Amino acid sequence: MSDRIRQPYPTAPHPAIPACDEQLLFDAVPQPARWRYRPRRALWRSAAVRAWTVITLLALCGLVILALVREQTGTEGFVVGLALALLPVPLLMAAFRWLDRVEPGPWRNLLFAFAWGACAAALIAIIANSFATQWIATATADPRSADTIGATVIAPVVEESAKAAAVLLIFLFRRKDFTGIVDGVVVAGFTATGFAFTENILYLGNAFLEDQEFGRSGFGSVTAATFVARVLMSPFAHPLFTVLTGIGFAAAALTARHRKLRRTLLPLLGLTLAIGVHALWNGSAVFGPLGFYAVYGLFMVPSFALLTWLAVWSRQRELRTVETQLPPYAAAGWISPAEPLALSSMRARTLARDAAARIHGSAAARAVSEYEGFATSLAFLRHRAHQGMAGPDFTAREQELLHHMWERKHVASPALTYAARATGRVRIPPPHRDYEGYNPYRG
Repeated sequence: MSDRIRQPYPTAPHPAIPACDEQLLFDAVPQPARWRYRPRRALWRSAAVRAWTVITLLALCGLVILALVREQTGTEGFVVGLALALLPVPLLMAAFRWLDRVEPGPWRNLLFAFAWGACAAALIAIIANSFATQWIATATADPRSADTIGATVIAPVVEESAKAAAVLLIFLFRRKDFTGIVDGVVVAGFTATGFAFTENILYLGNAFLEDQEFGRSGFGSVTAATFVARVLMSPFAHPLFTVLTGIGFAAAALTARHRKLRRTLLPLLGLTLAIGVHALWNGSAVFGPLGFYAVYGLFMVPSFALLTWLAVWSRQRELRTVETQLPPYAAAGWISPAEPLALSSMRARTLARDAAARIHGSAAARAVSEYEGFATSLAFLRHRAHQGMAGPDFTAREQELLHHMWERKHVASPALTYAARATGRVRIPPPHRDYEGYNPYRG
């Protein structure tokens, strides 16, 4: 949340409403007539220093991993591997972003997660896996056994721990953006997508280098087989592993603050499951093609389907939370009675943005989109308070979100009210002219 509040539209005076009955802190709704939110001014210099430090470290990791991969694959192999590995990335990112449509997380978190997976986690994995495999080969004098142990034991532990670090950092330092199952799935998915991207460059580049050496090409080449196995058949493999870690952190985020042991054990449980599934997947190759297809068909595909169902169910649950938690703010005069119903429907949300864009342009649609995000965050904040997980900054955070909503209310409220009626979520008599002479309910 930016501390500097942009005001693209003139603000309306807060309505004077009767005082609410005395209730618990998280049951009381602030009176619009009695306060003005004043955002705290952060030390922007220190925030900028932290941001640039992270960017610099990730960039250095990226340069090192780029040099290592290019050294192993050669220039031509690197270019081919990069082009082929890039193909599934937009699709995976779009799929995870689609899951996050109810309360979209900031792109800076997701880009950090992707960059961490592609640069930092991949660099840690390459160095640690190589060192461990060489050490085992030297200690046992059996290079083939060392490769097997490295793939089935060392690699899952190192890689999943390195990817989990990104989820942990966002969980600790961007806590207000980490509120539920969907957030854990999306952050973990972006991290794993970045890691798989770099790993695929290495595998595809090495395959192309081998084909060049032996003069193979076409569908019978190692490059084609690697592309089918890693990009077409199992692009979701790494995301599936790391999502288990993300769910563990999400479960911890949904646990009351005083349950410190549970909040510590849940992420560790998720990481342990991720390592176990990763080890099973890598170990399937030891048993040849039959073992690979058996694990793929009997375990990986059902697991992916189950996690997909869980993510979609969690998104629907978030919409129900919005519908049940926002009515008190409508009763207090902050929002219109139809808005909770519109905000709990993805179709109504889209229709509201489209209506605002059609009448007032892209700036209005952006204001409606921001309003929807703030309202959703407000509903989740209130839901966590009812579950006994309200932080000490609950009141300040609530007022901050309400302030941002109020800045956009005169644009977003008519659009959402119209969307609620147009989608059949609520039936209200059509008002007089809306949207500066345009009646959205006409016809």
